[in-house]
Amino acid sequence: MRTATVSRKTAETAIEVTVNLDGTGVYDNLTGVGFFDHMLDQLSRHSLIDMTIRATGDLHIDDHHTVEDTGIAIGQALVEALGDKKGIRRYGECHLPMDDTQVRAALDLSNRPFLVWNVDFPTHKIGTFDTELVREFFQALATNGGITLHIDQLHGFNSHHIAEAAFKAVARALRMAVEPDPRVADKLPSTKGAL
Repeated sequence: MRTATVSRKTAETAIEVTVNLDGTGVYDNLTGVGFFDHMLDQLSRHSLIDMTIRATGDLHIDDHHTVEDTGIAIGQALVEALGDKKGIRRYGECHLPMDDTQVRAALDLSNRPFLVWNVDFPTHKIGTFDTELVREFFQALATNGGITLHIDQLHGFNSHHIAEAAFKAVARALRMAVEPDPRVADKLPSTKGAL
């Protein structure tokens, strides 16, 4: 089974993430940051990756460390669960509409981390959540997951919709990329012989 559990503890946070790449999108995520939990639930549900996340952090300061460190731990869990990456599709993409918003995500599980971020939030907050933390999460995920990740906002004027569309678009792209490809079940999806 393609599963992994990663624990990460620092002076600022304690995070435990469990993923099952062959799940059905079952989630149980508690970080202490309500809006972020809602986004993580979307990431799990729409990627069909089962996720259990427990995070405690220095929320008395702000949400930054908790959000970033959760992205780090999820990225590390994905790497562990993917193993040698033989037989996966590797690439994924999605154009995700949500009311006023459309976000495009494209990714490559290349082990060459890079984030292209063309998203502009019209507000600095969604409730009490800092919108700049959406980028911080995806930067941490891409860097620690070895993912080349492009996220482009095509249009949209509601910050909640923009954030949610980004999480859902990445989720759908991730679902595609981690899926086994039955035509190349024992082969690495690369001509280099390594990812």
